[in-house]
Amino acid sequence: MTSCKPVDTPISTFKVIVLPGYVFFDPTRFCQIISAHQYLSFTRPDIFFAINKACQFMHAPTDSYCAIVKHIMHYLQVTVSYGLHITRSSSFALYGFTDADWAGSIDDHKSTGDYLVFFNHTPISWKSSKQCTVAHSSTEAEYKALLDGIAKVIWLQYLLSDLHITTSFSPTIWHDNLGDTYLSVNPCRCIYQATFYYFYYFLIQASG
Repeated sequence: MTSCKPVDTPISTFKVIVLPGYVFFDPTRFCQIISAHQYLSFTRPDIFFAINKACQFMHAPTDSYCAIVKHIMHYLQVTVSYGLHITRSSSFALYGFTDADWAGSIDDHKSTGDYLVFFNHTPISWKSSKQCTVAHSSTEAEYKALLDGIAKVIWLQYLLSDLHITTSFSPTIWHDNLGDTYLSVNPCRCIYQATFYYFYYFLIQASG
């Protein structure tokens, strides 16, 4: 793969499904390649989501998933110089970004939540993983990802406090779901509205 053709994205499609195909001739080799990419993702947040998708099929890899892993290697060919750049700054500030899809997995309809936390201008913590439960709405999926990001930021605050580092400003979490904002301000009202909506929806379905 040292002379492979470069590509611009680490994954060719967002929705990865259980693809038919022959079982990969060497599953152990497949797992070794994925494990090596996992170590690389410690300093490459841009491939973390793609690696997470590929790891979901390590129990029974097929030739189709081997093609997905090869696509990641094509992307690494053109981005071999990418990495984390630590910049110097006089201020200490924590801020993060969270996001989630809704039922992005076609197989089990679970959502994938992500967060990325910066210290000044340097990313120091990130995660991309499938959520354990099935979200009933995009707000629910986004709210779960938001909570994971907030929990990580709070943990990092305690870590910096133990190192006698005081942050300059209160941490800021950025997300793109208006429903999460309403839910954070008044959770009781939003839960009541959501319960009423689902009850009304199932009542219509039952009535035909």
